[in-house]
Amino acid sequence: MPLVVVGISVLVLLVLMTRLKLNGFAALLLVAVGVALVQGIAMEKIPDVLAEGIGGQIGDTMLTIGLGAMVGRVLGDSGAAQRIAGRLLEVCGPRWVQVAMVLTAMLIGVTMFYEVAFVIIVPIAFTLVRVTRANLLWVGLPMSIALSTMHSFLPPHPGPTAVAATFHASVGLTLFYGLFIAVPVGAFIALLWPRLPFVRAMNPSIPKGLVSERVFEDDEMPGMGWSLSVALLPVVLIAGAAVADLAGAGDGGPMHFVAFIGSAPIALLLTLLVAIWAFGPRIGRSLAEVSASCKEAAQAMAMILLVIGAGGAFKNVLVEGGISDYIKDATDGWSISPIILAWLIAAILRVALGSATVAVVTASGVALPLLAGSGVHPEVMVLAVSCGSIALSHVNDPGFWMFKEYFNLSVLDAIKARTTYTTVLAILGLGGVLVLEQVLDALKV
Repeated sequence: MPLVVVGISVLVLLVLMTRLKLNGFAALLLVAVGVALVQGIAMEKIPDVLAEGIGGQIGDTMLTIGLGAMVGRVLGDSGAAQRIAGRLLEVCGPRWVQVAMVLTAMLIGVTMFYEVAFVIIVPIAFTLVRVTRANLLWVGLPMSIALSTMHSFLPPHPGPTAVAATFHASVGLTLFYGLFIAVPVGAFIALLWPRLPFVRAMNPSIPKGLVSERVFEDDEMPGMGWSLSVALLPVVLIAGAAVADLAGAGDGGPMHFVAFIGSAPIALLLTLLVAIWAFGPRIGRSLAEVSASCKEAAQAMAMILLVIGAGGAFKNVLVEGGISDYIKDATDGWSISPIILAWLIAAILRVALGSATVAVVTASGVALPLLAGSGVHPEVMVLAVSCGSIALSHVNDPGFWMFKEYFNLSVLDAIKARTTYTTVLAILGLGGVLVLEQVLDALKV
């Protein structure tokens, strides 16, 4: 049974990493090879399946994470990150720093991928932790939860947008309805989770090389205007392109240019150049000194990228093994509410395959026949599938490894923190979707 294979592979991975202390990259590849053999993938094809999974995952994330780390390091070494963090503390005070992180993450995360928004905001979180001496998860976890909610629940993110196309739902209405669920649910979990005893017992340190250790005097830091402008430049570029695409601005030359500079790698590359020009003199007298700072940030990301890539290999082995087809056949004919069934199929696929995007696209194909004649609003079905796709993020999810490595957690602590919050988000999201359908029916929308 394929789901049993998934369960056993997760247990083996945990034993390798916790009991035997095997490196995460090697452990993931070893388990991926074992799963491929058990699922009947031909031995001569396994290297290609692994390479495809690593290439697909790293191809999507390497430029974003690498450039994001360099931008963050320049902001940190110049004092710009400390300037922004200090202003947040002045405006909100230490007691409200979590609220500030949630609001920032939600505003940025509406149009930006989880990984992109994460690498843009995390230098500010690291600096706040260093200045306030707060627990890293106390500041960083609310940010991650808010970003996860925005990315998984709402278009124009790829999963919900693809499902909206499958169900012929309005992307604009889906975003509008989804905000009424995502904002309160995401904010509630983001502020609750760091206060739970099992999370407060964790006290991880900031990974070395990703943030400056220096504490700046006020006259050594750039002004707030420059600091904030550079930090928000990729947000403006990426969000602007997403909004233009959502508004149907056409496909002429200007739109192509907007899409080009609004792609995450180009936006971050432009931001890095602007940051070096604006803040480089504060880091050193020569470009070589600034480049050395960027090099240190890239070196600190090497193992993180390897682990994320290996997570992509594990995910691809599961996909190639046909688990999604098995789940399609197993759920065929279940006679329950189409909203609950759509959510459940997406959740099962998420557990089995790891990728939220793969889960929602596959689940939408399975759930599409349920929509016809059910009377359920198509936008509600999109949200049901999207909510299910966030559930139970664990070791076959490359995003899990990004979360673990950036917050310097053990595998078990990452499961305790991330797997639990993603599952509760999914369950509360389903509740919100069921209520939304009732409200829309009552209003005869």
